[in-house]
Amino acid sequence: MKWNMRRSRVMKKFRDGQVATCMKLNFMDSRIAELAASYDFDCLWLCMEHCANTLEQMENQVRAAKIYDVDCLIRVPRGSYSDMIRPLEMDAAGIIVPHCMSVADAEEIVYYTRFHPIGRRPVDGGNADAHYCNVPIPDYMKQANKDRIICVQIEDPEAYEVIEQIAQVKGITMFYFGPQDYSQAIGLPGEIRHPKVQEARRRVAEVGKKYGVFCGTSRVGLPYKELVDMGYQLITPGSDVMGLKTYWDAMSEELKSEPALNRQG
Repeated sequence: MKWNMRRSRVMKKFRDGQVATCMKLNFMDSRIAELAASYDFDCLWLCMEHCANTLEQMENQVRAAKIYDVDCLIRVPRGSYSDMIRPLEMDAAGIIVPHCMSVADAEEIVYYTRFHPIGRRPVDGGNADAHYCNVPIPDYMKQANKDRIICVQIEDPEAYEVIEQIAQVKGITMFYFGPQDYSQAIGLPGEIRHPKVQEARRRVAEVGKKYGVFCGTSRVGLPYKELVDMGYQLITPGSDVMGLKTYWDAMSEELKSEPALNRQG
């Protein structure tokens, strides 16, 4: 039997010229991931930058998503090279590295996350991504370089100013534009519809298309068509925490207005 790495659903959509969808999960429970995956999003965004989630919890969420052939992209914390490669070894389809600040930063990320001949990612092969030593090492390295997503977030003016140079760093698969942090960084916190933020979002997609780098962003209230027309190929429509918040906001208001629950005495 010949073993191969699991193919990325998102990368297939990218290569077919289609738009992929990505639901963000803040909660760590594998049942949340399984439920979200059952709704046929192309991938789940699991967060270790802002959320107190462990690698073991992320690993179980990756397993749950694979039941439905749904990818997981894990946003890693900024730390050592191990923080970037462990999610890949647990068979995440890719990683999202927050706050890429420069060309040198992008080059270092590639150095530690791509195998020869692109980078010098440490080789193991004894984990889920290589089916626990069943994928031969040369095949494993080649398939990982081809089919795993290395995404850098463009969410600071420092990176934006050298976006064309970052786009030419071999091994970067995708840019993810973060409108919230970018708006803060340019002195317009929360003004994600401001023309300066929108212009940056548009140019990131244009540069990505020019150099063959796929681009993603969060919807944050904008029409899907507008983002697709800009050139975005991965769109995050929402998150688990916002879904629960919306539901509980409505329930709370319903309870407050229910006479049977608000009688005196």
